Amino acid sequence: MPSLPLRIAVVCSSNQNRSMEAHNVLSKRGFSVRSFGTGEKVKPLGPTRDRPNVYDFRTTYEEMYKDLLRKDKEYYTENGILPMLERNKNIKPRPERFQECTDLFDLILTCEERVYDQVVEDLNSREQETCQPVHVVNVDILDTHKEATLGAFLICDLCQSIQCMEDMENGIDTLLQEFEGKYGKSFLHTGCFY
Repeated sequence: MPSLPLRIAVVCSSNQNRSMEAHNVLSKRGFSVRSFGTGEKVKPLGPTRDRPNVYDFRTTYEEMYKDLLRKDKEYYTENGILPMLERNKNIKPRPERFQECTDLFDLILTCEERVYDQVVEDLNSREQETCQPVHVVNVDILDTHKEATLGAFLICDLCQSIQCMEDMENGIDTLLQEFEGKYGKSFLHTGCFY
């Protein structure tokens, strides 16, 4: 087992549902984890799917919570947005954009292919300073509360397996193939450098 714990980032588009559920599960299991979004704005579900609520990444989860509580407490409670924001504000104050983070990670997990592409593009556009490797792995997770929960446990299982590996550099592809069979999902993987 590696002597140091994995430094993990989980990334979705808005740093609201999928990445925060995984952040919650991983932190409860003792992992060193941060979560991010890659979008320009934070867009929790609105009155309809094509009319999301739109917030800046500087808006705190508490401010979003109060805004939606004022707009329609019953609707946003029933559709799970207010409970989600309640969870989020107990984890960290506000959503964060991956592109603005300078921390180094060993493993970055993305929750959809578009976000994976954005993360890889961002990492490849940075000037390499340390040549430290980082593995970027995508597993597609639908952006629903149920799928976010199931995806968080899949991500946790994957992180626990990676943490126990003697040689992540040479073993991760084999492990991802095993997980594809176990979960019936395909994974994208690439290595980048800081």
